[in-house]
Amino acid sequence: MTTDSEKDWLLSEARKIASALAETLSPLCEVVVHDLADPAHTIVYIANNLSGRAVGDSATELGLARMADPTFPDVIANYAGTFPDGRPAKSTSIGLKDSSGKFIVAICLNIDLSYLRGISSYIDALTKTQPNETGVVEHLTAHRAEALETKILKFAIARNREPRALTSDEKRALINQLATEGELEIRGAADRIGALVGLSRSNVYYYLGAARSSKSNTHSLSRKR
Repeated sequence: MTTDSEKDWLLSEARKIASALAETLSPLCEVVVHDLADPAHTIVYIANNLSGRAVGDSATELGLARMADPTFPDVIANYAGTFPDGRPAKSTSIGLKDSSGKFIVAICLNIDLSYLRGISSYIDALTKTQPNETGVVEHLTAHRAEALETKILKFAIARNREPRALTSDEKRALINQLATEGELEIRGAADRIGALVGLSRSNVYYYLGAARSSKSNTHSLSRKR
């Protein structure tokens, strides 16, 4: 037999769980706690109200069936339902028993599927594609990015090093070479180069500036001679 303290504890715990679920799944999921002691007035908590019911309202048919049968399933998940205005619902009902095995409390989740199905239809339309009648297969992969990585690896291998193990002079020469070949014009190239050779974005441009400055000085000396 259920004691008042045991029933109060179950209801208190159920409210905590329901409150957390309601906050997490708001606003598309109604969460209801039922006190199964009185079939005519089972609802003791309702959040994200989608059904128009209120505290003090009666149990649903499923709730009545659970109250009448102690062997009723503890959990019935993802069954179809309908809100009073005709919106489709996806529901889950959880029965909580006392120490004697009697159903005392139920937590019910009712998700409004109409909004989600509307979003799904928009997504389906947005992601729909048509056959490419030209027969040309287009690849949107970053070929330039792959080529950039290949150039850096070849430069390092030619010096028997890993890219990050290149000396400062070698990194300066590499970055100058890549800039000369237009690789730094690629969006995000400086970040990619930096990640491969162990430099920050700002250092990549510093090395580039140093390389260009050195090259400029060399040309000036050559003209003076």
